[in-house]
Amino acid sequence: MAEVQLFSDTKTRPSKAMLEAMMRAETGDEQAGEDPTTNALCERVADMLGKEAAMFLPSGTMCNQIALAVHCRLGDEVICEATSHIVNFEVGGAAAIAGAMINAIHGTRGMFEADQLRGALRPAMRHVPKPRLVAVEQTANLGGGSVWPLSRLAEVADAARDAGLAVHMDGARLLNAVVASKVPAADYAAVADSVWIDLSKGLGCPVGAVMAGSTAFIEDAWIWKQRLGGSMRQSGVLAAAGLYALDNNVERLADDHANARRFAELATEIPGIAVDAASVETNIVFLDVSAVGISAPEISERLAARSVRIGAMGPDSIRAVTHLDVDRAGVEKAAEALRAVL
Repeated sequence: MAEVQLFSDTKTRPSKAMLEAMMRAETGDEQAGEDPTTNALCERVADMLGKEAAMFLPSGTMCNQIALAVHCRLGDEVICEATSHIVNFEVGGAAAIAGAMINAIHGTRGMFEADQLRGALRPAMRHVPKPRLVAVEQTANLGGGSVWPLSRLAEVADAARDAGLAVHMDGARLLNAVVASKVPAADYAAVADSVWIDLSKGLGCPVGAVMAGSTAFIEDAWIWKQRLGGSMRQSGVLAAAGLYALDNNVERLADDHANARRFAELATEIPGIAVDAASVETNIVFLDVSAVGISAPEISERLAARSVRIGAMGPDSIRAVTHLDVDRAGVEKAAEALRAVL
């Protein structure tokens, strides 16, 4: 029985056409700036995001950590939402690599307001860390794939700059937000001093992310890329996948969003499951299973036995993430399996 993989959109696999594009890639030495395919990808993403320059990196986590290291000095403070990836899934990298502290705002669905940011700012005095950077996540993963409205992002960015802070955007699913809202990527990116997109989630690439910013920012980021072992050689083989994805796999993200809504709608019909299907904006669905009488990890195990992979997010919540390797029939099968195991 074919597995329905809803654990994460990181589970996507390159298609035959993408693999063929990778095989045809023209390559050179990336560290020396001589890999033409990588250079083309970076130029493409910089243009798409309205930035002066961009760099190719192995992962989105490395993008975030390099950005924090460039923006911050030792002991500086990064302000972000409490459920953000930087706080929860990067092994304390802000402290270990940038030497920065986190000031977490408890927002709603992974987002916060400009007034909350102003309230989080510490007074200027020698006894407290200096706020240096505001980080936002578009879309907000643990917020259920919620899309930051452009107006709210602009308000937060204005408040940050009024206080002398830079703004960084974790754009792991930025293109999901673009497709869902029809707001151009450059408009979202305009609020940020640094921003990146992931290639290995909904876009279906095997690896990689691209971070963009000013020429000066990218020059500083290259030092950290080298320091952290992120520099590569013939990276055009990987960059070719990114170029293919940008040509072929962006607009189809709308299918993932429709499938996520379909799964949520079907889940609302299952007794004991709580989910607001109307709030599903992109490709992530959280289900509250607290009323079922079975823990989320146990439900996840039972589903796996039926060839459906959905992750437990604590004792009472499971998360389903749609992507290009799961079609409408797949999410319907997952919903049927969920009903059967409860």
